[in-house]
Amino acid sequence: MKALAVLLAALTACQSDTKNLDAKIEKLENLIIAKCGQGGRPGAGAAGPRRTGEPDRSKAYAVPIEGDPFDGPADAKVTIVKAYDYACPYCDRVRSTMDDLKKKYGKDLRIVYKQLVVHPQVAMSGALGFCAAAKQGKGPQFDNLIWEKSFKARQFDPDKCWESDAGCPLLTSFAQQLQIDVNKFKADMKGCTQLVQNDMRDLQRVGVGATPSFFINGRFLSGAMPLENFTALVDEEMKRANERIQQGTPQARYYQQWVLDKGLKVVEPPKQ
Repeated sequence: MKALAVLLAALTACQSDTKNLDAKIEKLENLIIAKCGQGGRPGAGAAGPRRTGEPDRSKAYAVPIEGDPFDGPADAKVTIVKAYDYACPYCDRVRSTMDDLKKKYGKDLRIVYKQLVVHPQVAMSGALGFCAAAKQGKGPQFDNLIWEKSFKARQFDPDKCWESDAGCPLLTSFAQQLQIDVNKFKADMKGCTQLVQNDMRDLQRVGVGATPSFFINGRFLSGAMPLENFTALVDEEMKRANERIQQGTPQARYYQQWVLDKGLKVVEPPKQ
């Protein structure tokens, strides 16, 4: 219990203090691995009773996705909502798993990007830059540049750079590499603040407090889990979707009808 308390304290410090982000990320990552294995946070993916305020993994939650960038067909049978932060080491680690899922399920899978910025001094600019790039159809390419040339290099734009006329120099250079309209990009970064705020509100409402977290057709999974953890849940939801579509549910309305309309809107407290 003492070790867990120390770990939780480290997590809180990571969320609130980013002055020495490089050292903190490396130290925290090693500490989490030592104490908890490969999950993204204490007990991530473990069996047993859920923690207070955490989504019930057996139920579906109505996670809104309107306006959020996504990768894959809009009428995919299974939608994964990915809650992440551009200064989160486990969010980077799980990227390859997302790639494997896209290869495995193809047009039947959609991945929705939803921001939960827990390191605002360094990750907010990336969240806004990704949103702005997605408006010009370059979201996945821009996301890759942020991880490979910003996060891994431990180079981040100044806090609130998007509010100045000069904009964010590093992210602007990424936009230029992708031949994105830079003036529109800068303007869209400012306009994307509302979307990011909405993302965070939506996620907090359904009990998400750490990254990475996922909702697979509304069902919760947390941490940088192995591929098998994801495929088990995706396969369950794919089977359910196929049955309902065969019974008459329009595929293009599956997420709306079975997740948004029928899913839980808020986290219910665990039964005693």
